[in-house]
Amino acid sequence: MQKIIPIHSVDAVAASDKIHARSIDGIFSRWRWIMVWLTQAFFYGVPWLNWSSRQAVLFDLEAKRFYLFGAVLFPQDLIYLASLLVVSALLLFFATAVVGRVWCGFACPQTVYTAIFMWVENKCEGSHQNRKRLDKTRWTAEKLLRRGGKNLAWVVFGLWTGFTFVGYFTAMRPLMADALSMTVSPWTTFWILFYGLFTYLNAGLLREKVCLHMCPYGRFQGSLMDAHTLNVAYDHRRGEPRRGTVENDRRLAKEGHHQCTSS
Repeated sequence: MQKIIPIHSVDAVAASDKIHARSIDGIFSRWRWIMVWLTQAFFYGVPWLNWSSRQAVLFDLEAKRFYLFGAVLFPQDLIYLASLLVVSALLLFFATAVVGRVWCGFACPQTVYTAIFMWVENKCEGSHQNRKRLDKTRWTAEKLLRRGGKNLAWVVFGLWTGFTFVGYFTAMRPLMADALSMTVSPWTTFWILFYGLFTYLNAGLLREKVCLHMCPYGRFQGSLMDAHTLNVAYDHRRGEPRRGTVENDRRLAKEGHHQCTSS
């Protein structure tokens, strides 16, 4: 007769459990922060650049013109954009097949913004152990200040990200003037709030759940990697609880012997 194991006795992490990541340091962590600085300097800085008395990079959907520094593209030129996207996708696939998930670990927007939001969280609430203790304590003035300050910083950063994103489609300098004079159009306001909220939810609340359940790229990465591809993965030989390799080798050999004899 098959033994039924109660679900509450299964030693597993529930999907609703909150993960508090520990702050780490090392060469790969430092490279990640270098990529954070480079990508965000590009994203937040480019809309403010001018080229021949106009914005250097502007996707003017209303006028149906895309300005890329000295080039002006029209709708009939979208074949070049499609070709660029195809080449970028092939380069991404090639990099994954050769060196593993470098895109996901260092340059993916979800990774970059999650790292920024986690840095804010660490500054406002302390280390991962402090955050765990803060979760279990009742609401006090200190907890309200720390949690409120963290979420306020997240909201401000998300809104500035949404504002910058809209600046790629609406000229940034006039948009800033409209924002300062409180005359931003309703549709522009909607997209700023939408993208700001999107950033807040993805990087602040969902985090790794986006990679697990929403990212389409993660669904076919397995077909791009083999046994020799660099990959951060669970080592089944170590087992849980952690034991020595020799001990686990004996355990696996014993389990294999039992399976052979039982079959």
